[in-house]
Amino acid sequence: MIPDLAPSLLAGYFILGLATGFVAGLLGVGGGLIIVPVLIVQLHAAGLAPGIEAQIALGTSLAVIVFTSLSSVRAHHRHGAVEWQVVRRIAGGALVGTLAGALLAARVPGQILKLFFVVFLAYAAIQMWLDFKPAAHRSMPGSVRSMAAGGVIGAVSSWVGIGGGTLSVPFMLWHNIPLHRAIATSAAIGFPIALAGTVGYLVGGWAHSGLPAGSLGFVYLPALGGIVLGSVLTAPLGARTTHRLPVRKLKRVFAVLLAVLAIRMAWTL
Repeated sequence: MIPDLAPSLLAGYFILGLATGFVAGLLGVGGGLIIVPVLIVQLHAAGLAPGIEAQIALGTSLAVIVFTSLSSVRAHHRHGAVEWQVVRRIAGGALVGTLAGALLAARVPGQILKLFFVVFLAYAAIQMWLDFKPAAHRSMPGSVRSMAAGGVIGAVSSWVGIGGGTLSVPFMLWHNIPLHRAIATSAAIGFPIALAGTVGYLVGGWAHSGLPAGSLGFVYLPALGGIVLGSVLTAPLGARTTHRLPVRKLKRVFAVLLAVLAIRMAWTL
C-alpha cells in the first residue's frame, strides 16, 4: 500500500525523474549517478529511512533502471547494435556479482556505502571530463574471464546504484568493440544488473524495522513511481537534443555536476 505523502515530496521525485531521463537521453549515461545522491538528500530532508537512506536510494535507483533500460535495449536492438554474444558472456557474472553485492550492502553501515559512492562519483566525473575512451588493445576474453569481469562490474554497480555502463563501456572499448556497439551492449547488460540488484535490495531489506511505509525491502515505491514517470517523459527529448548541442561541452558540465554532488556527499560524511 502506498502511503499518503506530501504533494511536494511526490513532486520532488517526479522532478528528479524528469532530470534523470533528460540527462540519460542526452549523454547516454545511466541515471543512477543522479538518482542516488539526490534521493539520499530527499529522504533525509523528509525524515524518512534514517540511517538507511543509502540502501533505499541504491535499491530504488536499480529498480528504476529495470524499467528505463528496457526501452533503451529495444531501441539499440532495432538498430542491430547489440553484441548479444558479449551480453551472454558477461551477464551471468554480472547477475551473481550484483546480487551478492546488493545482499552485502544491505548489511553494511550507510556511511560506508556513501563513502564508496563519493569515490565512484569522483571517478565518473574525471572520466566524463576527460571524455575517456581507452584504446583497443585486445579482443574480447573468453567466457570465464568475461564472466569474472561481469561479476566485478555487477558488484560495483550494486554499491553505486547504476546499470554498469560507466565500467562496461570502457571495458568493451579496451577489447576492440566500437563505441556505438559498446554503448548498445552496455545497455543490454544493464538490465540483468538492475534486475539482480533490485532483487538483492528487496530481499536484503525485507525484514528491516526502519523502512518507511510504501517500501518493498529497500525499494521505495513512491520514489520509484515518480522517477520512472518523469524519466519516461524526458528521455526521448534528451535523445533528440543530443544531436543539436555540443555533447563534449555538455559532458564537462555534467562532470562538474557530479563533482559537486561528490563534494556535497563527502561534506555530510
